[in-house]
Amino acid sequence: MKQKPLAFRMRPEHIDDIIGQDHLVGDGKILSRMIQAERLASMILFGPPGTGKTSMAFALARSLQLPVRMLNAVVDKKKDMEIVVEEAKMNGQAVLVLDEVHRLDKAKQDFLLPHIESNLITLIGCTTSNPYHSINPAIRSRCHLFELYPLKIGDIKTAIKRASENEQYGLGSQSIELKEEALEHLALAANGDMRTALNGLELAVSSTPKDTTGKVVITLDAAEECMQKKSFSHDKDGDAHYDVLSAFQKSIRGSDANAALHYLGRLIEAGDLDSIARRMIVCAYEDIGLANPQAGPRAVSAVQAAERLGFPEARIPLAVAIVELALSPKSNTAYKALDDVLSDIRSGKSGDVPAHLKDSHYQGAQKMGRGVDYKYPHNFENNWVNQQYLPDTIKNKKYYKPKDSGKFEQQLKQVHDKIQEEKNNTRF
Repeated sequence: MKQKPLAFRMRPEHIDDIIGQDHLVGDGKILSRMIQAERLASMILFGPPGTGKTSMAFALARSLQLPVRMLNAVVDKKKDMEIVVEEAKMNGQAVLVLDEVHRLDKAKQDFLLPHIESNLITLIGCTTSNPYHSINPAIRSRCHLFELYPLKIGDIKTAIKRASENEQYGLGSQSIELKEEALEHLALAANGDMRTALNGLELAVSSTPKDTTGKVVITLDAAEECMQKKSFSHDKDGDAHYDVLSAFQKSIRGSDANAALHYLGRLIEAGDLDSIARRMIVCAYEDIGLANPQAGPRAVSAVQAAERLGFPEARIPLAVAIVELALSPKSNTAYKALDDVLSDIRSGKSGDVPAHLKDSHYQGAQKMGRGVDYKYPHNFENNWVNQQYLPDTIKNKKYYKPKDSGKFEQQLKQVHDKIQEEKNNTRF
């Protein structure tokens, strides 16, 4: 067991040991409910690497003391799955944790489906891919889909402390002093990936000589070296990690290219490409939006180029994209409109779909008034006709409020204003 990586040894044995993912395992949440009801259903766990998908799968099975086997959809053969099914028949049930479930081929899938259907096999598939795009509908329709999120800094700190103190499976049998700045850096540099943090901790402990008292002291320098990322605490102004990220995003929003490039430089020096990418793409859609709709796709392309190139060359497409984002016209009208919509829906301000818009592609629909009096816009001049689309209770609600920001949204505003004028001149 000691030869296995620290991250493997520290896997939770019970649902109560799982760190993070409170939206799934917190009190009253769906996976906790399954365990309390002792009815574990087949599911797909998806999310970024290091978020604990496989660990969660094993913890769920062991919480109910169910026999559990792990296979890989790519490496393991149909014969291996047949063995698991035979074991399940002997035990009455078995949990199959299937890694890379999105790579399950048709022969293996066809074999597993009836056993999942009968609940002889409870499948817990694990994947980093979006199951709506990558998993066959036949499997997907028989499973609950649960997304795991990157772990929070506090969660990763908890995992690091637990691993450094656990004597049975962790590093607690050694005398270790983990400096606070080293702990902070291990947690930050992991970017939500617990496996990366624990790998860094294990390497730091195993590669750091003991001091004269027999203690292993993990300093910030050691943590930086083992994580292969510089610490934000080395910033000459002493700005914290999130202060730099916040200033980076706000500089783009404020159209200050010089400041945006400055904070980009700090993030590059820290080697934090993940945070750069995320903030760039968010800015492109949140702050620029319809004022320059091509900014989003171009930001994504720049991120992909940077990821493929790696540093130091990655700085080149990033710089180009940041200047464009900073100097682009700004508009937040689209997502603000959607936020207003969601706010209304969640507060009960909705209503029934107007009868003329309801689905009419089935026998008897017309007798029920479905689709009757619907006006097909393409049959009218300029492909537009004045008719009601919103429910009666909110039929006059206006969510989208366009701005004169950039040529594209100016054109949209002209169309929008013309339609509003036509609506005001006629009544439903």
